[in-house]
Amino acid sequence: MGKSTLLNQILGQKIAITSEKPQTTRTRILGVAHLPQAQLIFLDTPGIHRARGPLNMRMVETALKVLSDVDVVVFIADAASPDETSDEIIIESLKKKELPVILAINKVDLVEKRKLLPLIDHWDKAYPFKAIVPISALHGIQTDKLLEEMVNLLPEGPKYFPGEEITDLPERFIAAEIIRETVFRLTSQEIPYAVAVTVDSFKEDTGKNLIRIEAVIHVERESQKPIIIGKKGRMLKEIGKQARMDIQTMVGCKVFLKLWVRVQKNWTRDQKAIREFGY
Repeated sequence: MGKSTLLNQILGQKIAITSEKPQTTRTRILGVAHLPQAQLIFLDTPGIHRARGPLNMRMVETALKVLSDVDVVVFIADAASPDETSDEIIIESLKKKELPVILAINKVDLVEKRKLLPLIDHWDKAYPFKAIVPISALHGIQTDKLLEEMVNLLPEGPKYFPGEEITDLPERFIAAEIIRETVFRLTSQEIPYAVAVTVDSFKEDTGKNLIRIEAVIHVERESQKPIIIGKKGRMLKEIGKQARMDIQTMVGCKVFLKLWVRVQKNWTRDQKAIREFGY
């Protein structure tokens, strides 16, 4: 629905991966926005949905747990492709918490203006939001207004992060997520949900202004491995090429990226494997 796109837009830098497919975010992502009048700490979570299976249940558990750690909630609804079931689940979860909630209606650039007012009216009746802000996370439309509404609701407090820090995530974690995002972008429908990525080695060669990364793409079934590798290794090569370019943008230097594909049978239903992969 655009949570990660919005976070990247606000920070002016990519720290969270994005995809058109649902349930892309699998764990909590922290981002820090440094404004002239405030420092905002964002917690981007997995989407709250009707979970089936251990991995999705863990993702929803992570999202609900974050509600206990925040001062303000920004609920993002999709104006172009509403998901009524997920929206109802989120509303029910919010009703159990006494937190101020802002509604950001995303993708308004894809909706005719005459359809927007009835949508705002629908949401206004569904929940007592502190503010309703139509936005486009991708194009930055009204994100300044959304930030203004957040600042108005947040309590005063100290700065927790120095001015140059925008996340608490290590670069090797973001590199793994970029590789997973590339798999989402390039492979068929079933594959992305069966993929996890681990970084075995992340070594800086300061003399050559180079980072050497070795990573493993894990899949659930033997039949998925050749899809990731592709004919004569072309798919894996393309995944590596596109991911390497995005990682270079993040780290600001050259990157040597080596990828392997490994079958971890039924890992999305294995609690031990889910923990080992950082979820």
